[in-house]
Amino acid sequence: MNKASSQNLIQPFQILPGQSFPIGPSVQENGVNFCIFSKNATLVELLIFQHVNDIYPEQVITLDPTINKTYHYWHVFLEGAYEGLIYAYRIHGPHEPQNGHRFDASKVILDPYAKAVVFPKKFSRKALSKLGEGGLPSLKNVIADLSDYDWEGDSHPRTPFSRTVIYELHVGGFTKHSSSGVSEDKRGTFLGLVEKIPYLQELGITAVELLPVFQFDKQDAPEGLTNYWGYSPISFFAPHQSYSTSPNSLAVLDEFRDMVKALHQAGIEVILDVVYNHSGENKADGPTYSFRGIDNSIYYLLEENDNSKYKNYSGTGNTLNANQSIVRRMILSSLHFWVRDMHVDGFRFDLASILSRNEKGEPLENPPILWDIESDPILAGTKLIAEAWDAAGLYQVGNFVGDSWKEWNGRFRDDIRSFLRGDKGKVSSFVTRIIGSPDLYAANNREAEQSINFVTCHDGFTLMDLVSYNKKHNAANKEGNRDGHNDNLSWNFGVEGPTDDPEINKLRKRQIKNFLAVNMLSLGAPMLLMGDEICHSQNGNNNAYCQDNELTWIDWSLKEKNSDIFRFLKILIQKKLRRENAQPSFNMSLPDFLSQALITWHGVRLDKPDWSVNSHSIAMTITSISRKVAMHYMVNAYNKELDFELPQIIDGKKVQWKRWLDTSKESPEDICYWSEGKPISNEHYLLPGHSIAILITNLK
Repeated sequence: MNKASSQNLIQPFQILPGQSFPIGPSVQENGVNFCIFSKNATLVELLIFQHVNDIYPEQVITLDPTINKTYHYWHVFLEGAYEGLIYAYRIHGPHEPQNGHRFDASKVILDPYAKAVVFPKKFSRKALSKLGEGGLPSLKNVIADLSDYDWEGDSHPRTPFSRTVIYELHVGGFTKHSSSGVSEDKRGTFLGLVEKIPYLQELGITAVELLPVFQFDKQDAPEGLTNYWGYSPISFFAPHQSYSTSPNSLAVLDEFRDMVKALHQAGIEVILDVVYNHSGENKADGPTYSFRGIDNSIYYLLEENDNSKYKNYSGTGNTLNANQSIVRRMILSSLHFWVRDMHVDGFRFDLASILSRNEKGEPLENPPILWDIESDPILAGTKLIAEAWDAAGLYQVGNFVGDSWKEWNGRFRDDIRSFLRGDKGKVSSFVTRIIGSPDLYAANNREAEQSINFVTCHDGFTLMDLVSYNKKHNAANKEGNRDGHNDNLSWNFGVEGPTDDPEINKLRKRQIKNFLAVNMLSLGAPMLLMGDEICHSQNGNNNAYCQDNELTWIDWSLKEKNSDIFRFLKILIQKKLRRENAQPSFNMSLPDFLSQALITWHGVRLDKPDWSVNSHSIAMTITSISRKVAMHYMVNAYNKELDFELPQIIDGKKVQWKRWLDTSKESPEDICYWSEGKPISNEHYLLPGHSIAILITNLK
């Protein structure tokens, strides 16, 4: 393979017919085969550029439909083409919005299957939204050869969900802050994340779930702001260039793989948050980057009565036609690429319910794309997580298709928040969530581990803000505070935002520990939001998608300031995953313990749980199936202390309780290792309001 710099003069190519497989650019020994699908195009041109900033191509190769087209696949082989070659397409066809066609031959069109996207200087999303206006700085692709990367024997950790703790992480925001300790050239990059692996190991998580790392459009945001989260994909194959340390457009591929390899060496899996439900082209007045200019009526769901309008189940103005055969093939090929070539361990599918809709937008009982993904041999063993709802109200939590899919459990989030803030009538739903949401999963013959339990995620308040704000504060987003959720089930404990009141701050930290304890100790796989372990705040902004600044970047000085919360969560994770050295009878993971245990329910009085609408407390005794270990949980969501009776006899044996966890106490008394539990001599336990306590005993 002749590798050449894109800065060198383009050498003459021998132009051959090429072939229809594989789709996209494929590097071969003596050149590159190009292939793109377009059913309704009348003419396709391959454009070759000298430099990324070039407005006009150095060479235009017109594809002859008599020799360069098979079925609806347009193809050509350039003998002598090399890695680093910059290219794109120009596609001609009818511009008939009423018939679903939006071809615009003035636009430079991206290859959907390319592995690298480059941005010229003065690139403008707004300018590329204007019909028929050419001669503009445009996005382009770069040929990449993936064959010579040294994986050094890398393999997938294959951590079972029963031993998984997920950490939702934004690659940029994790290390961009000056306090990160990461060198300036690596801040906010894949390699910057590598430098923070020891921190992730110290915390104890087993998987990072990266917010979108596909190439996205940073300009898809209100004027003067930046798309930060990345839910505006331009490509489903190319990694985001801004997460690279190098100006070399292909370096990002190696740096992403370096990150994956390093995380795997640390025993940490890599899960990608993927957006296959829409593209960054958005609604009808959006830019033409790729799909709109390739074959709009194929790639998008259109209104039946007016094909000039897009169906909008994503909330962004457009929706991909995911169960159309060409789009299905692209999604599956994208997943193959990230697993096979980039060694990714799993995916969280944004607004996954959209993938269950047919070409009319109607829900399907057996959606082809979802079964394609579940049954695919390359993806076998890959973690598949669905955000099982969409922006049009299709809510499928507990009913998502397939056996391998796990689900973000939005009901867990809402019911835990409601009960712990003291809402009425929530004790039953709270209990249902902590025992694995049997109403959602057991009722459908599914395991509790189907549930991905979370209290916070990128979309909404951080955990610190959840206990500090009653209302959202999104004015900085320049949308008049209209964006973001209005009902956050949050509670500020009497003061909106930061306060110097020591009692309120004490209660807020207590509530944070309550949320962490419930999330980690419930049946299901827990997910944590980046920064919650050190009380990161976004000043009440619950939709910080366009805030690429210190509002969203992690301030690493918070680790020392809130070391008590970090320690509390760290020990919880250790016990969750059976990583502490405890006496043999206690040497089990909490999922194993809870799933095999006998549970007896109590209120403040033994054997008398209060399930009434006015109840704000619950207690339970959990005895292992072996009758060797027992735990006693007490949850007090009242604003006053409660005196809980403690069981004195279990299975005919007198017990000696030890305190493992009490969120009302200051660090380090709030949690300890099981082997260091403090004996409880009383027959009662006085638990302050808004607190959780857990006792343990070894049954002799």
